[in-house]
Amino acid sequence: MCYITHESTRRATHDCVKRGNERLGLKTKRQFRTLQFNWTKMLQNDALHYVDLENTGEDLIGLIESSKAEDVLRVARKKQQALFDHHTEAKKAVTELLNSLVHSEEVVGQKLLDLEGQKSQMMRELEKVEQEVQQSLAKSHTLDSELQFLQRELERLKDSEKEIQALQQEVDEDTTEIIPSAIYLAQLYCKVTRIRLELGTEPHILHGVHYGRDLATPINIDTLSCSPCEVSDELWSLVSTDW
Repeated sequence: MCYITHESTRRATHDCVKRGNERLGLKTKRQFRTLQFNWTKMLQNDALHYVDLENTGEDLIGLIESSKAEDVLRVARKKQQALFDHHTEAKKAVTELLNSLVHSEEVVGQKLLDLEGQKSQMMRELEKVEQEVQQSLAKSHTLDSELQFLQRELERLKDSEKEIQALQQEVDEDTTEIIPSAIYLAQLYCKVTRIRLELGTEPHILHGVHYGRDLATPINIDTLSCSPCEVSDELWSLVSTDW
């Protein structure tokens, strides 16, 4: 370990300035003094740094030579290890917390997506139900209109049925009075004329037979080609006038 004193500093400064003066060839005293001042200041600063370094070295030597240095170093290492362990645990806890937070965000995001999907599905089903309700209401209105129409038709048919029943009753009453007389006249006509007309022929054709005493004469007259008088005359011509 070396020790630097102010005297040695002064001599070193003088020698350096002298050598510098000889090397630079300085001729004026002002230049010499300025350069001497600057060199002196720089060397003084270097001397102070050397002193600080020397004191620090002595302190380190004293600390190493002290019996407590190892304990202090051990305690410092334990503290450093504890701080490192604490930092590691904190980093691990923060990492786990961040991972848990990210996982929670993913779960919540997926749940939100699922809820949005369910909401969209429910909205589509609701729209479908509303459309079905509207269709049912429209169909109900149509059925109501048809029901009212059928009720009116039923009332009209009931009225028509009453009218038909009244007419049928009148016809029955008229038939009770008319048909027996018509049957009597037809039977009388058949006995007098001996003419029997067939039923089920065409409306304009008279088809039958005249049964005379000795001869049966067929009858086939087209009423469209003959007048009623001609038809009557032809039929009466078949009847015998012999009594």
